[in-house]
Amino acid sequence: MDVPKIFESEYRFCLVLWDNEPIASSKLALLCKEQLGWSRTTTYTVIKRLTERGVLKNENSIISSLVTKQDVQVSEIDEMMDKTFEGSLPAFIAAFAKRQNLSDKDIEEIKRIIEK
Repeated sequence: MDVPKIFESEYRFCLVLWDNEPIASSKLALLCKEQLGWSRTTTYTVIKRLTERGVLKNENSIISSLVTKQDVQVSEIDEMMDKTFEGSLPAFIAAFAKRQNLSDKDIEEIKRIIEK
């Protein structure tokens, strides 16, 4: 399944949704006001936009996601790898490893994932 592009502010909105879904749109608007500083109209505009793009489902003002957080994260990484590293996983890992202070535990976990 192709994951629709989700922009930064939409992603922050989705984080609120993923933590609370399914949720009434009015309750979601209150959470977005508290956590994101958004007005009710901004929240409803984002709900409408993401529903039209196939990210959300709005049934009788109950909002739930059609894509998972992991789906979005993987899609973003794929896009960044294609754009920045010409699709090369080794180039991505080399760049990542140079910029991070990886603990021995992190290194072992990465090795375990690669061996899988």
